Amino acid sequence: QAQLVESGGGLVQAGGSLRLSCVVSGLMFSINNMGWYRQAPGKERELVAAITSGGSTNYADSVKGRFTISRDNAKNTVYLQMNSLRSEDTAVYYCNAVRTIGGVPFGYWGQGTQVTVSS
Repeated sequence: QAQLVESGGGLVQAGGSLRLSCVVSGLMFSINNMGWYRQAPGKERELVAAITSGGSTNYADSVKGRFTISRDNAKNTVYLQMNSLRSEDTAVYYCNAVRTIGGVPFGYWGQGTQVTVSS
């Protein structure tokens, strides 16, 4: 059974940094495309950053130059390094994995970790 467990969230002052981690089990990690999403109160969940199984990355415009997504296949872990945090980055951050089987994508989610940035 697939399981994604996030950690690393917390309270930080504006301008500070946090690193989120997501440990994946029950999936062949190296073949999954991974992503970090976030959802702020009253807003829809949005993609923050994604990384393919081949290591290609893409970012939301709002975090480009501040956030970095990476993965360690040996540890079945994906990271999100967040620098120069702003109050508008406050949200619950979710880890996502997408595995395609026979051309059909299957998505998996973690439980989320709260990030609060104080101004």
